[in-house]
Amino acid sequence: MNKNLKNDSHPVLRVGIVGGGINSAVGRAHMSALNVDGLFKVVAGSFSRNHETNLKSGINFGVDLSRVYADHTQLIRSEAGNIDVIIVLTPTSSHTSPVMDALNAGIPVVCEKTLTANIDDAVLIRDTENNKNGFLAVTYNYSGYPAVRELKEIVRSGQIGKVLHFAAEMPQEGYLRLNASGRQLQPQNWRQMDGEVPMIYLDLGSHLHQLTSFILGVRPLSVFATEQKYGLYPVIDSVSALVNYENGVNGNFIFGKTMLGYRNGLKIRIFGTKGALEWTQTDPERIQFAHADGRIELRDRGYEGLEFSSSRYARFKVGHPAGYVEAFANLYFDIHAALTQYLKLGTWSSENVVGSKFSLDGLKLMLEMHQSALKGCISHLD
Repeated sequence: MNKNLKNDSHPVLRVGIVGGGINSAVGRAHMSALNVDGLFKVVAGSFSRNHETNLKSGINFGVDLSRVYADHTQLIRSEAGNIDVIIVLTPTSSHTSPVMDALNAGIPVVCEKTLTANIDDAVLIRDTENNKNGFLAVTYNYSGYPAVRELKEIVRSGQIGKVLHFAAEMPQEGYLRLNASGRQLQPQNWRQMDGEVPMIYLDLGSHLHQLTSFILGVRPLSVFATEQKYGLYPVIDSVSALVNYENGVNGNFIFGKTMLGYRNGLKIRIFGTKGALEWTQTDPERIQFAHADGRIELRDRGYEGLEFSSSRYARFKVGHPAGYVEAFANLYFDIHAALTQYLKLGTWSSENVVGSKFSLDGLKLMLEMHQSALKGCISHLD
């Protein structure tokens, strides 16, 4: 555990990055989010396996080139004791090695979702984290939207009564979409390979599971799913699933990458006995609240709600929408609080940050969805 932590309540934490170079969209999003609140400083990295891209990334991110390393092994060996956390932004199938090596070196870890591509690796990481009393947080950035946190508090406060059912959708179009020249788009190579859990579940389904778990706080019990290959690539690209949860809650998941017209159609709808809620990511500042007496109310960040009016989200005045990067920054604010607590006390807790246990449970649900689709029957979770 790092003993050099500042004594103030919001110390600037020193970061080493694995992956996430200048040619990586997710890397740019994380770097932007890390800079929003000034709570993190990237001081070292192994940003790319390509030597030139690695160096250019270091220069672009303001990292001294003497602290830019060819691989994560060199980074960990050279920087243990000089950084407070390692952030892993490599493709999902490449997460296990840097996460494990960092945990074994006693370095806290933040990992881009999904934690791993298979159950065995997730179990190995969870057990290592527990045995080493390590710190591991997994980033699911959509739960950082103030509106999503408002949804959670509305549900928890009982304003919509007992939750009956919900619909969670994440339609995208990239596996059928053509560019202006009529050519198909080119996803990264690692997204064109299915493993134990097909990539569409890791890429999209895991987000929907995390969002609904975050908002509703209930555990899935069984699932019935169907899956298809509609697109231009040799992978499963469309999934529909009915999931039964605790407390009699039922959910409907629809996600895929062959749904033309949707760049990212993330939408959450929650139906209760007293009201219903709806939120769409492309209109991120507004929640539709339908009441049992027929009224339909629109709430935005100017509404004095349970989370909307929190000063921590007021980086811009109401009417200047915050979006994807700010949602990431909100999550990193929570990660900073959890990690600061861990560095001081050796333990941490957070309502907004998830770790290896949640990630393992999510992988199990995604695998059961896939197995249900293959077998054509209901699959029960342990």
